[in-house]
Amino acid sequence: MRKNAFVLLSSIALASAAMAGCAGNQTQETAQPSTTNQGATAPSAAKTDSGKPKLFRIAITSEPSTADPAIAEDNQSNMMVTSTFAGLTRIGEDDKPHEEVAEKIDVSPDGLTYTFHLRDSQWSNGDPVTAHDFEFAWKRALAPETASNYAYQLYYIKGGEAYNTKKGKVEDVGVKALDDKTLEVKLANPTPFFLELTAFMTYMPVNEKVAKANPKWALEAATHVGNGPYKLTDWQHKSKIEFTKNDTYWDKDNVKMDKIDVSMIEDENTALSMFDNGELDWDGAPYNTIPLDAMPSLKDSGKVKIKPIATSYWYKFNTEKAPFNNAKIRKAFAYAIDRKSLIDNVTQADQMPAMGLFPPSMAVKPDGYFKDNDVETAKQLLAEGMKELGITKLPPITISHNAGDGHKKIAEAIQGQWKKALGVDTKIESQEFKVYLETLHQGTYQVGRIGWIPDFNDAINYAEVFKDKNGGNNDTRWENPRYKELVNQAGKESDPEKRKALFAEAEQIIMDEMPFIPIYYYTRAWVEADNVAHGIYQDPLGNSDLKWVDMK
Repeated sequence: MRKNAFVLLSSIALASAAMAGCAGNQTQETAQPSTTNQGATAPSAAKTDSGKPKLFRIAITSEPSTADPAIAEDNQSNMMVTSTFAGLTRIGEDDKPHEEVAEKIDVSPDGLTYTFHLRDSQWSNGDPVTAHDFEFAWKRALAPETASNYAYQLYYIKGGEAYNTKKGKVEDVGVKALDDKTLEVKLANPTPFFLELTAFMTYMPVNEKVAKANPKWALEAATHVGNGPYKLTDWQHKSKIEFTKNDTYWDKDNVKMDKIDVSMIEDENTALSMFDNGELDWDGAPYNTIPLDAMPSLKDSGKVKIKPIATSYWYKFNTEKAPFNNAKIRKAFAYAIDRKSLIDNVTQADQMPAMGLFPPSMAVKPDGYFKDNDVETAKQLLAEGMKELGITKLPPITISHNAGDGHKKIAEAIQGQWKKALGVDTKIESQEFKVYLETLHQGTYQVGRIGWIPDFNDAINYAEVFKDKNGGNNDTRWENPRYKELVNQAGKESDPEKRKALFAEAEQIIMDEMPFIPIYYYTRAWVEADNVAHGIYQDPLGNSDLKWVDMK
């Protein structure tokens, strides 16, 4: 789902806010006091076995930064967007894209032109959803002034990158509403996964009339307008969110819940206690984290459910600041981490040590590029790197992370490992997630934690994160011309074996220069109440959807 995933999309077993594929500076609108959408149409009354309207209660760890598809980049905001918007396609429970607002899709023989024929559907305010809304939304996300960190996901569209980087005109972007019900899209190159992309949050439509009338439309329930399974009917900032079934949604018959209540609970132990007391129906992934201390007993009792996903837990280096402007020092810190010990003793959710850029489902070198806990090599690299920088002592080192007990315990464990292996003193700082994102984007950090949720199952979705120094998600500020060339070539190459070779060379470069530390590949861990008939859909990549939730 996202940039310094997504992001956005943020927020897996231990990532209360992971991103599904993020970028440079981002302009965020300031959230106003909460309001309730008093004019919302009451949902049709699906009933539980007891005859009461159906309610599903969950928790998230932090305030979503927005409910605007163009700006959303973290897991909490992705939840807002996927719940209240419908794109041209939607990922189904078979993990494949299916027609959503698009009723029929034509693809030209050369794979460069997609023609989407839209079904009759409505916005939550009663307006018809048109092809013009999609054209407006995509060009709005690409507009440089929007500062969308996920704009690069629209670079597959002809002219998209040029417009976003101020080298082209909006008129040359290859998306055009031929009429109210027909959208024509021209791609820069054949993109086999394009119908997966059209299910991604940045590709969602936006009601042009609403967005132009109020630039802050997506920050309050009273002004929010969507076209998805649910309506945003209450948003009490930093407290709670309420979704209700959207009776204007084209597929409303497959939405079983009348209401979803979302509580914002930063403390993981509090959320688990609420679940144990019957105040929540679901705790843990994909939007919250089970306390690490509770994992052993939950695993022993068989209550916790664990699912591996193609999502990574990373530490990023700010490569523009000493001492991490030196590749050997970066590699020393990466090699000195004991991942197996971290997983066995801290995370305890059967994660897999990460020894490269690409997760197992996309791997080009499954055995990785270095050894776990290689202390001797780490010491040698540190000494060589310090000599190259002309220093005899490292400056103070700070590990930054977004608030969460799990992230804190991981940081403390790595802090101890670095002290033991390298003699390095570090301090740890924690920030509320929205503030933390700005810390990364502004480059005011040394070592920063992030999770990456891929948007589709292709290695390019990982590789492109680090392609451009000033790219939407590359907070490391690292760039390598050959790496960039290889990723660009892979994006145009259709032969699977040639693409694999290009990715292998690119991955070798980034592992040699180590602008980030791969730590582990996620699993999702959660507990659910006995009366959950159908839980939150979670795909193999770590993306999630509340559409199909049902209660007994």
